[in-house]
Amino acid sequence: MELLAPAGHYEAVIAAVQCGAGAVYMGFGDFNARRGAKNFSLEDFRRALDYCHLRGVRVYLTMNTLLSDRELPSALENLRLASRWGVDAVIVQDLGLLRLCRTALPDLPLHGSTQMTIHSAAGVSEAARLGIRCAVLGRELNREDMAHICQDSPIAIEVFGHGALCMCWSGQCAMSALIGQRSGNRGLCAQPCRLPYRVDSGAPGHPLSLKDAALCDHLTELTELGAASLKLEGRMKRPEYVAVVTGLYARLLREQRQPTPQERRQLAAAFSRGGFTQGYYLGNIGPDMFGTREAQPESDALFAAARAAYQRENLRLVPVSLTCAIREGQAASLTAEDTDGHTVTVTGPVPEAARNRSLTAEEVSARLRKTGGTAFTCEGVTASVDEGLSLSASALNGLRREALEALSAARTAPPPRRECPPPPPPEDTHSVREMAFTVSLSQGLQLTADLLELSPAVVYLPVERIADFDLLPSDRQRYPHTEFCAALPRICKDSEARDLLRLLEQAREKGCTSLAIQNIGQVRLGERLGLAPRGDYGLNLFNSHALSQCGEWGLRSACLSFELRREQIRDLRKPLPCEAIVYGRLPLMITEHCLMANAGQGCGGPRQGDAVPCGALHTLTDRRGEDFPVAPVFGCRSEIENAKTLYLADRPDFRALGLAYGRLRFTTESPAQCAAVLRQYLGLSAAEPPADFTRGLFYRGVD
Repeated sequence: MELLAPAGHYEAVIAAVQCGAGAVYMGFGDFNARRGAKNFSLEDFRRALDYCHLRGVRVYLTMNTLLSDRELPSALENLRLASRWGVDAVIVQDLGLLRLCRTALPDLPLHGSTQMTIHSAAGVSEAARLGIRCAVLGRELNREDMAHICQDSPIAIEVFGHGALCMCWSGQCAMSALIGQRSGNRGLCAQPCRLPYRVDSGAPGHPLSLKDAALCDHLTELTELGAASLKLEGRMKRPEYVAVVTGLYARLLREQRQPTPQERRQLAAAFSRGGFTQGYYLGNIGPDMFGTREAQPESDALFAAARAAYQRENLRLVPVSLTCAIREGQAASLTAEDTDGHTVTVTGPVPEAARNRSLTAEEVSARLRKTGGTAFTCEGVTASVDEGLSLSASALNGLRREALEALSAARTAPPPRRECPPPPPPEDTHSVREMAFTVSLSQGLQLTADLLELSPAVVYLPVERIADFDLLPSDRQRYPHTEFCAALPRICKDSEARDLLRLLEQAREKGCTSLAIQNIGQVRLGERLGLAPRGDYGLNLFNSHALSQCGEWGLRSACLSFELRREQIRDLRKPLPCEAIVYGRLPLMITEHCLMANAGQGCGGPRQGDAVPCGALHTLTDRRGEDFPVAPVFGCRSEIENAKTLYLADRPDFRALGLAYGRLRFTTESPAQCAAVLRQYLGLSAAEPPADFTRGLFYRGVD
């Protein structure tokens, strides 16, 4: 199993390589999910790439953020450079960038970031169809989930082994973006999950701050279940941390054992939040997984020792075998061969006749073995020397130097890769002048005759609540201009797939003719069930090429990321009908945890033994007194909604962006409020903003 270590800057590369990493992931520029790290200039990235490749370590470039249309050309140009230099793979999130890479750089290996929210066998299969060679699974999966996915996976699987855990499923968090205008999907998360909150009327605490993961006790099991790569988190951490954690995991993998008590203390001393957790991996989800950063055991001595070790740069040397031939009348030759199959031969001066003492094979071997100050260690020298010859020490040293330089060049040479023109932007065939309105509901009581008589174009119903909505064939005949769409959950593990299919069959029986997909693992469900697919906001559609991918999937429409600002929405090429959320509480997080259960609020788990959520709305209150509704969703997960309601009905400019649909997202509203708000957006009554409202990111966007 590959050990994949983080590097936020050049010294961290040295630390990771010297301490045993099999691969290193790092970013440069503004297109990676750790923009707050020091990262690399182009020059430093190329230098780091050569440093790693010389020592047999792979390099993965992180470009795992959402990108706008204006950013895509620069991002693609960066990838062209990285591909020419020989980067081993690029880690991506954005569907548009993925589409560009497949065409423009067809030989560049692509890895699907955890930001893609890949968490099922179907998701991995779809990733493979998209050209991804390695999928980074969601950190929330347990070992049974991982084993099931790995069993028949057509591509390599990477799992998260050590470091910080996000409370929200990766790729689905908008809390930092909506509260602080710093998008986690764009690499600038402000970590609001680490702040104190109260759940309902409970005591203040840190119900969103998870301990760091540490799977050091399960490395053999991870290897056996089929994981190809084990990722260590920490691009924002100092190089000494990288050295300590990488070195420890490398030893455990090499020696196939668990850590000693002393090694556990070293991990805690390097960094922890009140200890470590294996809760997700073991399936023991609960309050024991939470913790905050506290005073740690003294780490100065630990870090000083780690720094002294990796700075010598002699922990990771490349074994080389040398063969030297010194023949009368011929140029001296030296062949260098490494264990990876690289072989080079260089020649030097013709030896002279010895005047006093002849050169011996032993002397040649002793001279050539001196590889100090290089990345190589000599494992053996075979020297063949004719009698009566002389060759200076400087000539032998020059032979050795030239051979090792040639071998270095061979080890760092980039592979040949094709470069092709990128696909053109899609045709803007579905921009419209007059917007229709759709509604998404969360409670059965919100579906009323008053609402349906206003003829919303689409009514989205959460599939896990489908039994709560009273839809009858006569209703469908009475409201022929309204389509009923089953809204899929953003998260559905393979163990929950049977429940989801049963619920979708119920939805079809009750009148739903389409389904709204939230992740790439769901794009084939419509074909299977005879339901027309629509793309929902969980797909994080941020640019025109991502919309092209939706068109290739055959989606009927696509809901855009609500992190886009007005001008970005306007300028998108729209190859299919596009939709944006224009009203409602925007979803901030979806958590694998049931927040009510963690807070001791008496959650009884999913209803009737299936994935239907239990309970009603609860409240998360921050330190400033803002109340965030918490809704139970599919699989007994929690969805945290924004404290303020997005409202745009009094601003006419949102109607002139070419959008086919504007969605009104109803969560906490009463049935009467739902109908009243739709009337306002239809212009049938005066706009009346709620008491506490926001314009969301419609005008300000995100960094």
